[in-house]
Amino acid sequence: MAEVATKRPLLILLPGLDGSGRLFAPLVAALGAEVDARVISYPADRALGYPELADLVCPQLPADRPFVLLGESFSGPVAIRLAAARPPGLAGLVLCCTFARNPRPWLGLLARPLLPFLPIRQLPVAPTCRLLAGRNSNPHWRAELRAALAPLTNAVLRARLRAVLRVDVRKEAAAVDVPVLLLRAKRDRVVPASAAGDLSRATPQAASVELDAPHLLLQVAADAVAIVLKRFVTDPPDFAGGHGRDPG
Repeated sequence: MAEVATKRPLLILLPGLDGSGRLFAPLVAALGAEVDARVISYPADRALGYPELADLVCPQLPADRPFVLLGESFSGPVAIRLAAARPPGLAGLVLCCTFARNPRPWLGLLARPLLPFLPIRQLPVAPTCRLLAGRNSNPHWRAELRAALAPLTNAVLRARLRAVLRVDVRKEAAAVDVPVLLLRAKRDRVVPASAAGDLSRATPQAASVELDAPHLLLQVAADAVAIVLKRFVTDPPDFAGGHGRDPG
């Protein structure tokens, strides 16, 4: 047990819609040697929904040491499902710019009948990057986004978008019994404040931190996020108890 106790805190990162984990690079660099950050990627060639993705991730969770699970954006419901199942070693849950149910219900009503016909892979990267990165959109982030999405087929992207339109894991979120940290972006144009409200009501034990950033919070504000995550991962109960619901 002494050997386990001396290991660095372990943070498991579940990626956004691209599923690659490529966009976690700035955060992993900012966390440095103080946190053992591990990225779990999703298959680029398999059209999987949320239950299947949770089943895929579950066997990859560590069995030999405590860990904190972070679900970014698309992966929030995956992280919630896994945390509700109470895997051995889970010490805390971080939900970043994400949701427990479809964050844009009105858009879902329009998109569902059109989704099978949308040429998703042909959508221009520049406006997509502006939506995700806001005023921080630049050639670097456009290139990174293009590279992250390049391996995905239309079928995989449609399956992930369909999963978002149909998801509702509020009951699972309410069953989570470990400390929870909600990371929110003040300039998020993808996931609205109402989605954060859903998560707050489902996880009343959660601490909440809001940073001045766009939806790509972990990328654009990696250094600021790393400071918060280092504190939470080191001692989730202490962070949650002492930090309360301070918006940061």
